[in-house]
Amino acid sequence: MALLGASGSIGTQALDVCRQHADRLSVVALSVHASTDMLVRAAREFGVAHVAVTDGAHRDDPILSELPTGCSCSFGHEALTDLVRLDDVDCVLNAVVGFAGIEAGFAALRADKVVTYANKESIVVGGDLLMPLARPGRLIPVDSEHSAIYQCLVGEQRRAPHAIWLTCSGGPFRGMTREQLARVTAADALRHPTWRMGPKITIDSATLMNKGLEVLEASQLFDVGIDDVTVLVHPQSHIHSMVEFADGSVKAQLGPSDMRLPIQYAFSYPERWEPPAPRVDWRTVSDLVFEAPDEETFGCLALAREAGRRGGTLPCAMSAANEVANRAFRENRCGFLDIEACVAHVMERSEVVPVESLGQLVDIDMRSRELAGRFLSRCVR
Repeated sequence: MALLGASGSIGTQALDVCRQHADRLSVVALSVHASTDMLVRAAREFGVAHVAVTDGAHRDDPILSELPTGCSCSFGHEALTDLVRLDDVDCVLNAVVGFAGIEAGFAALRADKVVTYANKESIVVGGDLLMPLARPGRLIPVDSEHSAIYQCLVGEQRRAPHAIWLTCSGGPFRGMTREQLARVTAADALRHPTWRMGPKITIDSATLMNKGLEVLEASQLFDVGIDDVTVLVHPQSHIHSMVEFADGSVKAQLGPSDMRLPIQYAFSYPERWEPPAPRVDWRTVSDLVFEAPDEETFGCLALAREAGRRGGTLPCAMSAANEVANRAFRENRCGFLDIEACVAHVMERSEVVPVESLGQLVDIDMRSRELAGRFLSRCVR
């Protein structure tokens, strides 16, 4: 195993799975952005042979001298691509947050590794480049919803399903008006009602941008149209997604709201191992609620759908603007509704052309971030 983004929410829960199944999984490579203390602890615990720190400013951190004997340590984002190409790596978990994970995902697929994918942004942005490289059974989604869809499709004919029902908790602000949303804080948004996630995805869940990104991700992963993916608000988060087939039959994957379950399934596929989380006693589960999302109040979902329908390079511009605005909100440099306004502003000013190369996407990502930054500099808190 090579775990990229090992210090984040997905990475640390993946390490939990590796601890539980140490007889089946061997961690040989780890990466972090800046959390060198955590990196050294994990490298020593798992006897890791290779590590990478993408933030070069931490090159001289004294703690790195305590890495295991013989453990190699490299720096910078290019170090991620070196890790995934290592001969002793069979499976790569890409849990790097945001666009930064795209090059490592591309390299891992080209190296014909099994890639377990938690970096939805790179599939949203570069799916036109990544998906043609993915052989059957070699790209396995880690997002709980996409893992659920993947599991529902196992054993089915490869013909496209009639519809995908992509479930959504509704986030912490479900039922609020735009007037109320104008007053919420980052601390409010970070209190997700059902899932334990990193700060970026938690804010995306509050704006419903996360669900918009997941619609585009599902479209790429399962080769269906944007409008064949229907978002379904399900606050209890017991049903992780559903697939409807031509005859009207529907398969759903249910389970605890614990990311270790889809992480483990990605590692164990096609097998199933002992559970990484407590089982659900379905006798104690109350009513299951389903609602349509409020796309007028939470406009990021509608913007993501528009980007997916228009396609080409627009999802790249949309995702870049969202990353910049998401961070600005967490740093109290803009309001909650400014995230949506920033994304709309950048999309309106973006030329849409076919995706041709990774270098092209890097350039569009950079220009979109600059445009988003200029827009946010005019926001007043």
